[in-house]
Amino acid sequence: MKQQEHFKFSTGVVAYPVFFVLIIWLVFWFEVRFGFNFSKYGIYPQSLKGLRGIFLSPFIHGDIKHIYHNTIPLFVLSIGLFYFYRPIAWKVILFGILFSGFLTWCIGRPSYHIGASGLIYVLISFTFFKGVFAKHYRLIALSLLVVFLYGSMIWHTLPIEKGISWEGHMAGLITGVLFALFFRKEIAKPKKYVWEQENYNEDNDPFLKHFDEDGNFVESNEPEIEQEQTKFNYIYKEESKDGE
Repeated sequence: MKQQEHFKFSTGVVAYPVFFVLIIWLVFWFEVRFGFNFSKYGIYPQSLKGLRGIFLSPFIHGDIKHIYHNTIPLFVLSIGLFYFYRPIAWKVILFGILFSGFLTWCIGRPSYHIGASGLIYVLISFTFFKGVFAKHYRLIALSLLVVFLYGSMIWHTLPIEKGISWEGHMAGLITGVLFALFFRKEIAKPKKYVWEQENYNEDNDPFLKHFDEDGNFVESNEPEIEQEQTKFNYIYKEESKDGE
C-alpha cells in the first residue's frame, strides 16, 4: 500500500473520533439526566450475561472523572490512528473492542468492568509497537510521542489501585501488540532509493551511464542520456558562471 494513502488528512480523521466521543458523552448524559445506572451492562467475567458488556462497556462510565480521563486520550489516539493508519483504523477500533473485551471477560475479577480504557490501551499499545515495527521516522516519532504522553499508564496494567480494572488495561495492551503484529503488512514503509530496491541493476541505471569506471563524465548519443547530459552541462555552466 502506498505511503501517501496512509499519511493523508481527510474530514474523517477528526470527524470519526469526535462522533465516537460524542456517543460516549451522550450515554453518560442520559444516565445523569434520567437517573439510570448502566454499570450492570458492563463486562462481568465468566458470566453469560456479562458477555454483553464486551460490546457495551466502552460507552459506560462511572462518574464525570472517569469519563473525563478517558475522553482526552481516546480522542487524541483516535485522531492519530485515522491519520496514520486510515485503511485499518475501523478494524483496529471494532476488533480492539471485541478482543480486549473478551480477554477481560476471561481473566477479570467477578465485578463489573466498564469504561473505554481497554480500547485506549489497545490504541496506545498498537500505535507504539506499529511505529517500532515500521522503522519509519514519522511513525517512530508518533510512538515516542505516545510514550511521552501516556507511558506512565503502563503501571495501571498492574493491580496497584483499587477500583480500577487493571485486567481490562492488560487485555487492551496485549490486544494492541497482537494487532501490531497481525497488521504488519499494512505498515507504511519509507520510500526506498532506486539502488535500495531488490530489482535494482547497475547496468540499467540511467544515471550511472553518464560515468565511466573511473567515475569520469562521458558523452553519449542515446536520446534519453543525451537529454540528461544537456541538462547536466547547462547546470554545470551556470554554476561555473556564479563561481567567477
